[in-house]
Amino acid sequence: MKQENPAIEICPGITRRTVAHGKTMYQMLATLAPGSRMPEHSHEQEQIVHILEGRMRLIVDGVPHELSTGDSFYLATNVPHGVETILPTRVLDTFSPPRNDYLAIDEEVRHGAL
Repeated sequence: MKQENPAIEICPGITRRTVAHGKTMYQMLATLAPGSRMPEHSHEQEQIVHILEGRMRLIVDGVPHELSTGDSFYLATNVPHGVETILPTRVLDTFSPPRNDYLAIDEEVRHGAL
């Protein structure tokens, strides 16, 4: 992970930092404070959620899935999902195709535009 990749707050208590990306993949590290929530959303990318440490509830299409250290979960394209954090949690998220929206925000922050 390049240290110049900024930490970006996605929503209160949840930050992300780009780890790596290529033509067909994007990877980020998310840090989630206990009690934080990410509202339901969807995106065109497939996503693999891997819990590095902690515990959270991933709500997929309205169905809760409790995940803890070492668990992974695959999300297909455009599947509605959200998060409720139970314990301090770190997640490695991998997306395909890349999150060009996140990469653009990284660039704006690096250049002082945000």
